[in-house]
Amino acid sequence: MKTICFYFEIHQMFHLKRYRFFDINADHYYYDDYVNETGIEEVAEKSYMPALSALKEMIRQSNGSFRFALGISGVALDQLEMHAPDVIEMLQELAATGCCEFVAQPYSYGLSSLKDVEGFKDEVKRQCSKIRQLFGRTPSVFANSNMIYSDEIGAVVAGLGFKGMFTEGAKHILGWKSPHYVYNCNLAPNLKLLLRDFNLSDDISLRFSNPDWSEYPLFADKYIAKIAAMPEAEQVINICMDLSAFGMAQPLSSNILEFLKAIPACAAEKSMTFSTPSEIIAGLAPASSIDVPYPISWCDEERDTSPWEGNVMQREALDKLYGIAERVRLCNNRLIKQDWDCLQACDNFHYMTTKNSGITVDRGIFDSPFDAFTNYMNILADFVNRVNELFPEGMDNEEINSYTTVVNNQNDEIKFLKGRLDTANCEIAELKQQVEKLRMEEKPKAEAEEKPAPRKAARAKKTSAK
Repeated sequence: MKTICFYFEIHQMFHLKRYRFFDINADHYYYDDYVNETGIEEVAEKSYMPALSALKEMIRQSNGSFRFALGISGVALDQLEMHAPDVIEMLQELAATGCCEFVAQPYSYGLSSLKDVEGFKDEVKRQCSKIRQLFGRTPSVFANSNMIYSDEIGAVVAGLGFKGMFTEGAKHILGWKSPHYVYNCNLAPNLKLLLRDFNLSDDISLRFSNPDWSEYPLFADKYIAKIAAMPEAEQVINICMDLSAFGMAQPLSSNILEFLKAIPACAAEKSMTFSTPSEIIAGLAPASSIDVPYPISWCDEERDTSPWEGNVMQREALDKLYGIAERVRLCNNRLIKQDWDCLQACDNFHYMTTKNSGITVDRGIFDSPFDAFTNYMNILADFVNRVNELFPEGMDNEEINSYTTVVNNQNDEIKFLKGRLDTANCEIAELKQQVEKLRMEEKPKAEAEEKPAPRKAARAKKTSAK
């Protein structure tokens, strides 16, 4: 029996403002507040709220048989909390249904998995903590920024305790194999891989409202019939896309939400089910492992990381950014930590791409990739100076690592001593309770011994009278 796994992603970066060379060391605030506020409000109104409401209605109408997964970056959650709390409330309502699984991501939706493994681990842990805080769920499945994956990244993800991971069903990786099976990581066999069907996903997210598309208009029954015609042994269909495809990439006037709402009924007619990624991982054994020596992603025809590190400008910006990763980790300055998350967002590097992918790149306020690069490097220069004020540039990596080891050892010792202190306090409290209990038990006896018996007291009075 075929099962469909829908995975929707929510990510919104903090947009950078125009930052000139003369602003370096004079202005430490890097963001365009107006663009950020209006942007998140627009996507919430036009896309997130209508799409999430439709998903909630689909759960209700199917009596819980429609199930799906959501991945939300930490920086997107920060913006939603500030400017669109109604989206957070809707997400909490979906979490309460039990039909929506939350998938872990890097907090910044950046490229730390390629450049900074320790920072990557920290980001994932922080994003999981944020998911638990807001929605009461602990993710067991992971999806990297833009579904970037390699064997080495998979091994790191498995080491973090995740049972499964989404990635792209890239042709040059699969060869003759189909993306409609569960696979496992080559270096960590306990990590199961769910591969995105890019044709079925892009039919909705990229082509749905295009009148020049050969399959236009696309109806739900036609879409499900295409899935049903696949070989019977191909049981898992992973359809993954940005949630903003509903309302932003594809206008609501195209009836895309009506198309989405019709899918559960059409799937039921073909005896298809819907599953969360955890349910698929728990229920199906891997068909085989896949070998991914070099990183892949879900972007462009090449399905690689060239949209973010394909030219000299992007590589220089990434090298300079992650060159201070060790120093930032040592820092306890809250503002520097927040800026670090925002500057890592992969959108900043995509604005610098010179690649012709056939899809227009929305560069925001920037006129060209060179404009985006210059602006980013000005901001990064100021940020690096702020970090170097705390940890001088003369400190080499060995000194930083040595200092990090000392700090970590001290933290471990503090935790150990705190644990000993807590244990001692508990023992003291128990002893106090025992002493108090003994005191209460001995009190009646002591009072009885001090009080004279009635006859003796009367006899004493007669003796004194004589």
